[in-house]
Amino acid sequence: QASQEELKAAYRRLCMLYHPDKHRDPELKTQAERLFNLVHQAYEVLSDPQTRAIYDIYGRRGLEMEGWEVVERKRTPAEIREEFERLQREREERRLQQRTNPKGTISVGIDATDLFDRYDEEYEDVPGSSFPQIEINKMHISQSIEAPLTATDTAILSGNLSTQNGNGGGSINLALRRVTSAKGWGELEFGAGDLQGPLFGLKIFRNLTPRCFITTNCALQFSSRGIRPGLTTVLARNLDKNTMGYLQWRWGIQSAMNTSIVRDTKTSHFTVALQLGIPHSFMMVSYQHKFQDEDQTRVKGSLKAGFFGTIVEYGAERKISRHSILGATISVGVPQGVSLKIKLNRASQTYFFPVHLTDQLLPSAVFYATVGPLVIYFAMHRLIIKPYLRAQKERELEKQRESTASDILQKKQEAEAAVRLMQESVRRIIEAEEARMGLIVVNAWYGKFVNDNSRKNEKVKVIDVTVPLQCLVKDSKLILTESSKAGLPGFYDPCVGEEKSLKVLYQFRGVLHQVMSADNEALRIPKQ
Repeated sequence: QASQEELKAAYRRLCMLYHPDKHRDPELKTQAERLFNLVHQAYEVLSDPQTRAIYDIYGRRGLEMEGWEVVERKRTPAEIREEFERLQREREERRLQQRTNPKGTISVGIDATDLFDRYDEEYEDVPGSSFPQIEINKMHISQSIEAPLTATDTAILSGNLSTQNGNGGGSINLALRRVTSAKGWGELEFGAGDLQGPLFGLKIFRNLTPRCFITTNCALQFSSRGIRPGLTTVLARNLDKNTMGYLQWRWGIQSAMNTSIVRDTKTSHFTVALQLGIPHSFMMVSYQHKFQDEDQTRVKGSLKAGFFGTIVEYGAERKISRHSILGATISVGVPQGVSLKIKLNRASQTYFFPVHLTDQLLPSAVFYATVGPLVIYFAMHRLIIKPYLRAQKERELEKQRESTASDILQKKQEAEAAVRLMQESVRRIIEAEEARMGLIVVNAWYGKFVNDNSRKNEKVKVIDVTVPLQCLVKDSKLILTESSKAGLPGFYDPCVGEEKSLKVLYQFRGVLHQVMSADNEALRIPKQ
């Protein structure tokens, strides 16, 4: 937001500070020449409206991006932004050609009812009957890949295999999707399987208004019993900023009408749904609370009641690594019994393990289904996940330090040179501030501070920035904007990839004060 006058003032101040003719020492003169050239290059970028527009929006990478030679010099900043976005889209389209976006699901159903529903008289004469039998009674595997053909056309290939109690089958589908406009797209689907005949389908999506859209899906399923048509239509509307309303009508196999309202905010997710249909009619209410922590913890609960009975579900999910989310849900129902569902999302892959514990409502099954996963998770988190993540973070930091070592060394040398060149100016500034009892920086440190007892084993990594900060004092004021302080004159990054702060001990009107500021936090002293 700096004006041209402010830029010129800062440029003149730094030129006076780093001008080679002001330093007689050969070493200082060489260092001053290098810093003077850097300041000049920065001013050349920021004093030109076009290059400044590019730099303000996209930083150094915008200046270095290929294709800028086609941009006419007379263009406005808005036109430059549009041109940059066009170049970005072209690069993205090229990248799309090389991406298949695979998605997959593996589900393994486990029958563990023998743990709770044992009948001793049936096991009296069976060898090894003292051990409960846990079996895998069903499995499902599905996978899909997307292949962009053009900027508007995409081919989607998917397949699945399922087996339950020794019987199973599979199918394969091919879909061709075309984006017709910014308001909609259409999709043709062809499929075949060993249990059912060929499938032909058509799906259409259309934005009716900025707040309303409709999706229609019609299909023809060929089988030995004849042709079985199906039609599903969904009408959705934004009721407000965070709430969506849906109306669904399904005709054909398992015909039904469904209406639902979904409210999704930063801290919660709420759904209420009502369905009237054959063979199932039900009402469902669910709520999910999102904790604002770095692990993205969520707890959820739902109640579903209908012709099939009543089901109560509750559970939680948590991020366990950068790309993995682990969740567990306990399902208690009549007549379904008690089940534990464990789900792991790893990038675009989903692993699902439903464990059926009992056909009855047994308090012991509910207790173990609730407490067991919690105990196992916290034990694994403490003994395996946390040490693994800590080691992974250390490896990444070490890799980052190695890759930036030469650059950081150069920045350090530039900062040390800048501090030496500032000494004379700082001496004059301090004399002026002392005369008016103004702002004098007594001590200042920048880097990683360790104040928490739980982190007492970590090493403090700070640098002394007293001179550079005093050099920035003007008219008894020090103003720093919202950006990393590692880029200030006389600063450098002493701990790459780690959390940094600025700690300042200063004197104003003869009184000592202390302030601590986060790396990207704005700072203005003296405080009002």
